[in-house]
Amino acid sequence: MSSVMVVGGDRLKHITDRLAGEGFNEVIHLDGRKSNMVKREIPEHIGFVLVITDFINHNMAKVIKEKAKKQKKPIYFVKHSWSAIRKVIEQIS
Repeated sequence: MSSVMVVGGDRLKHITDRLAGEGFNEVIHLDGRKSNMVKREIPEHIGFVLVITDFINHNMAKVIKEKAKKQKKPIYFVKHSWSAIRKVIEQIS
């Protein structure tokens, strides 16, 4: 599969492991808590952006949504649970 950028969440070890198990080559994680994170760009090779809404500030969510739209990258907003993330993976597969 492709690469995914996960925005939000503090400790994602189990989620990144499961995403790798689903066939994602690369998982880039931004915790979204620090204000300077809004300056980060979405790499071109990213297949889609996954935003974990439980652990992200409103400004970061807004900025990442605008950047994804500008780069024509799919963006999905989910809660911090594997079942919610799994539903997104099933939709895009």
